[in-house]
Amino acid sequence: MTMKEPSFTVGIEEEYMLVDPESRDLIAEAPATLMPECKRRLATQVTPEFLQCQVEVGTRVCGSIKDARDNLAELRHTVAEVARNHDLALVAASTHPFAQGVHQEHTRKQRYNALAKDLQGVVRRLMISGMHVHVGIDDDELRIDLMNQVTYVLPHFLALSTSSPFWKGHDTGLKSYRISVWDELPRTGLPERFESFAEYRRHVEVLVNAGIIEDATKMWWDVRPSEKFPTLEMRIADICTRMDDGICVAAMYKCWLRMLYRLRRDNKRWREYAPMLVNENRWRAHRYGIDEGLIDFGEGTIIPYEQLLEEMLVLIREDAEFFDCVAEVEHGRTILAGGTSAHRQLRTFRSACAEGAGEQQALAGVVDQLVAETVEGL
Repeated sequence: MTMKEPSFTVGIEEEYMLVDPESRDLIAEAPATLMPECKRRLATQVTPEFLQCQVEVGTRVCGSIKDARDNLAELRHTVAEVARNHDLALVAASTHPFAQGVHQEHTRKQRYNALAKDLQGVVRRLMISGMHVHVGIDDDELRIDLMNQVTYVLPHFLALSTSSPFWKGHDTGLKSYRISVWDELPRTGLPERFESFAEYRRHVEVLVNAGIIEDATKMWWDVRPSEKFPTLEMRIADICTRMDDGICVAAMYKCWLRMLYRLRRDNKRWREYAPMLVNENRWRAHRYGIDEGLIDFGEGTIIPYEQLLEEMLVLIREDAEFFDCVAEVEHGRTILAGGTSAHRQLRTFRSACAEGAGEQQALAGVVDQLVAETVEGL
């Protein structure tokens, strides 16, 4: 029997931060008219996030990467314009360079009130933003099988997206400090391995029946079957400050899933590695980003990221051509050449300090850079 090809639709969610252009700090409370104006212009494609200093957008269900890029550009542009109308600026980065978070107010919604009560000090540290990529995998069993296999490459996507080197005014030494904050929450990190969709649902129901969670939307793994859509949702990535960098990561994820599907169609599969090994690469991506390479488990050696990227591009070339997104996935070479947002932030900070600026002044310069890059190319 011929296997039906998944739809491979794509949807992208991004979480932005709102800053005061004068102080460059995060705002504590959103203006009462900001979200209504966003919703008037973007309807259900924009929602508040846990903290009032954040806004989340989600593209439509898109048939192609190019459609997703066009819609995401419209969303970024519109939210940035609404922010400017309220004398605010938009930042696409996974942490703010110096915000302390002491006075941050969470959004007054039942879901967020429950999170604040349940997670206490952990959730109050959530001054972080991410990018989630949904790819349409209509068949439940295929979705679980691909989830089991795709975990191998998740650290590669994190490394290419890093945008959170600073935390509360300090260079953390990590390219994605967001992961450090996120991992304090329960039900995060790599997903469990399941033999079937039914097994996955049984495990979720244990937590639901015990009253721990309401539903699977509170399974916050790096990749998960979406509870709302027939998609496999990647959640490990930082939000990319430059939109085209994020589109590259989304395109690579979509193509990788089709490559895994092709293997299964041909009665083959990607080798699944023990979580302890994948977690080592997850840590290396978290710590070094693209700088120090990742482990090749077969060879047992660390391979430079540049080599890994070229190998990935070869593996997904057929799929990039099928989806007409060769340029988007090959943009990964541009990211490597100029660095991720984390690299650019650190260069700006260190250059300003070398020229005699104080640390706070240098960090303010980083915020200005982030504001400019967030709307670059829209």
